[in-house]
Amino acid sequence: MARSKKATGAPADPLATYNAKRNFAKTPEPSGGPQSSESGDLFIVQKHDATRLHWDLRLEVDGVLKSWAVTKGPSHDPDIKRLAVRTEDHPMSYAEFEGTIPRGEYGGGTVMLWDRGSWAPIEGKSASNLDEGHLHFTLQGERMKGEWLLIRLKTRPGEKRENWLLRKLQDSHVEQGDALVERELTSVLTGRSIAEIAAGKGGEFPLAGKKDDVFLAQMNKAAAHNASKTKPRKRHKAVPLPKFRKPQLATLVDEVPAGNGWMHEIKFDGYRTMVAAKGEEVRVYTRSGKDWTDKFAALVEAIAALNLPACLIDGEIVAYDSKGNPDFSTLQAVLKRGHGSQSKADKLAFHAFDLVELDGEDLAPLSNIERKERLEALLATAEPPVHVAEHVIGWGEKLYDAMCRAGQEGIIAKKLDAKYRHARSKAWVKVKCTRRQEFVIVGWKKSAAKGRPFASLLLAQNEGGKLVYKGNVGTGFTTDEMDDLAAKMRRLGRKTPPVETDLASAKGVTWLTPKLVAEIAFAEFTADGNVRHGSYLGLRSDKPAKAVRPEKPASGSKSKSQVKISSPERVIFPDSGQKKGELADYYRTVAGIMLPFAGRRPVSLVRCPQGRAKKCFFQKHDSGSFGDAVHHVPIREKDGGTEDYLYVEDARGILQCVQMGTIEFHGWASRSDDVEAPDRVIFDLDPDEGLDFKDVKQAARDIRARLSDIGLVSFAMLSGGKGVHVVVPLSRGHGWEAHKDFARRFAEALSLAEPERFTATMSKAKRKGRIFIDWLRNQRGSTAVLPYSARARSGAPVAAPIGWNELKEMQDAKPFTIDDVAALIDRAASKELSGWGFAEQRLPNV
Repeated sequence: MARSKKATGAPADPLATYNAKRNFAKTPEPSGGPQSSESGDLFIVQKHDATRLHWDLRLEVDGVLKSWAVTKGPSHDPDIKRLAVRTEDHPMSYAEFEGTIPRGEYGGGTVMLWDRGSWAPIEGKSASNLDEGHLHFTLQGERMKGEWLLIRLKTRPGEKRENWLLRKLQDSHVEQGDALVERELTSVLTGRSIAEIAAGKGGEFPLAGKKDDVFLAQMNKAAAHNASKTKPRKRHKAVPLPKFRKPQLATLVDEVPAGNGWMHEIKFDGYRTMVAAKGEEVRVYTRSGKDWTDKFAALVEAIAALNLPACLIDGEIVAYDSKGNPDFSTLQAVLKRGHGSQSKADKLAFHAFDLVELDGEDLAPLSNIERKERLEALLATAEPPVHVAEHVIGWGEKLYDAMCRAGQEGIIAKKLDAKYRHARSKAWVKVKCTRRQEFVIVGWKKSAAKGRPFASLLLAQNEGGKLVYKGNVGTGFTTDEMDDLAAKMRRLGRKTPPVETDLASAKGVTWLTPKLVAEIAFAEFTADGNVRHGSYLGLRSDKPAKAVRPEKPASGSKSKSQVKISSPERVIFPDSGQKKGELADYYRTVAGIMLPFAGRRPVSLVRCPQGRAKKCFFQKHDSGSFGDAVHHVPIREKDGGTEDYLYVEDARGILQCVQMGTIEFHGWASRSDDVEAPDRVIFDLDPDEGLDFKDVKQAARDIRARLSDIGLVSFAMLSGGKGVHVVVPLSRGHGWEAHKDFARRFAEALSLAEPERFTATMSKAKRKGRIFIDWLRNQRGSTAVLPYSARARSGAPVAAPIGWNELKEMQDAKPFTIDDVAALIDRAASKELSGWGFAEQRLPNV
């Protein structure tokens, strides 16, 4: 690791300014002279709640801590540049300072040791670059990781302070937005929050918010492994470039395999490829063996630059959409341009996830985990656009939930000890967030719209040796895609249908020779086998039409047969007109983003069998009438007996509830596997009728700030009614009494501090002109409306998660309805909602 050179221009006493600014008889801050730490590469960050909250970044250079005050705190998002004001050098003894500087003294306020670790300038650079106005360095902290850049700004006339910019650089540690400082609210030294440090509490209580996150540790394992493999690569024996070999294929299943015998990876939305490489010689093959090297010239060039020994690498080529997500349609557009180069707009990448051959050795007999480790070592020096796909061991359900919330395709799970098989097997399984399959295009319907070459495509799949009609798709096309498809289809026209279907006599149908293969996303198969709510994603030129067959979950995987919705035309919301079938379609579509919050949680249902204007009622016990996917959990009642409470764990369960007239889903603050272990606190802000919604928004932001003071991350949700919920996710490990007590005391403290604004009492008389902080939802047996639940209210509104920055612009608590399902799905994958509702944090001892 590169060490810093002696920084130039250092004063005779680099700590003279530090010592002169402080009265050590009044401040607990340490004094001291220059001295080096044991390793000589220490870095710390101190969260400093002074006149303005900021984070002090300090890097060890020449026996002192070079310091910058970072406004708003560091971010792992490369798009965010933080102002970093250079301050005086600090002594090394400051590295473990945590406490309160008296008000009136320099820097008066509370100081928390927020992060610590080691730092190093990147290879070829040194700390002396600070004198030149820049520093490119890496951090290995408990929180801040990877590559960073400090750049000094030009000093303006009359400006006395030295302003710099701190920015994260692109690497495996990137995350969007301000999640880093919003998530990490406690000391790495004592586990205390700012409020606890200010109150002088010791560190003997449970470490609120201190991470022991196996999931994140496993996701970063590959990067740590690569860092230890940076030795120069040895010369390898002369062996020929590997030939194409059939890739291993995954079996579709409905559930994520449990246990630590599986490793889990992201399922990339791109083209499966086998890459053969040897030095500058590189070939790229599709999964069927087509040579597509010329289509990916820029990637080939990047792989060739690695000067790899003879190897055969299994992976996926992807393109990124405008939001930075892998997107198949974007990849299709890049390939259509056909220039083979990677322009700035064409962000192609290769994600390697397996190594089949290396230096003449067949690695297929090795286990999945052994091959992955060999791959990580081989590509240790690789940089974007070449990546090693990260994985987690165990914790697959958590990764799957994260991918579905982000709008991704799903995950791949692999048995750790299984060998590589050049066929489909159950040692690799795939779990999809949404249904998407390949279909053969067998015809098209004429469009009545002027300028539109066709209205929809007719689809089929091979079953039992013949093509079977599977319905049609009429959405998802861009204008260019429609023109391109029309040109291709003109050459394939035929008079007779290639499928057995009663559409043979339908007017406006042009049949095609079955050669084109399209990938289609859809909600489900209908009872007669046709796709429902299909959307075109693109053509698949890497797979022949004869190989297109239905993907069905493997035997033993839970059935996902269709839930029949009776009376779909019944109007449920009379004032706005939405019907029962439309409500079912809404829940079917949002199930993937709703289940991480609603799944495996005891629920109470608001049922309105005749619509919301007629009789509605709560139901929390199972009468046995819902269906096989609506489960029950026995829960002890106050009288000592037990009752079966409802819970669901998949989309089928949600839809069976909707079939029985359910509109709203309300959940306990605990899960069905341990109902005595609550995992979230909810403060429902219920305003008096005379108050404006802006008062509610301000109250929510103020509550967020107070929760942050005691070390808790919180999230906002628009209730779909008139209020806002402030949601605090928690790790399990405490009981209902402690849970309820914390919520009550927090609400009462706010009402005592600002009695003109808040009340913690349900009484309507005491609520006049105030906001009721409803903490009562945090009792055993109480429920709160779940994220994405529809509401039995005028207009069919929904309870919608919202980012704190977005909340400022909201005009009321019900801007979204069931008609806005597409927008809700897009929002779930947005930067504002990244990580919404999830945080590993304990109930603090306050």
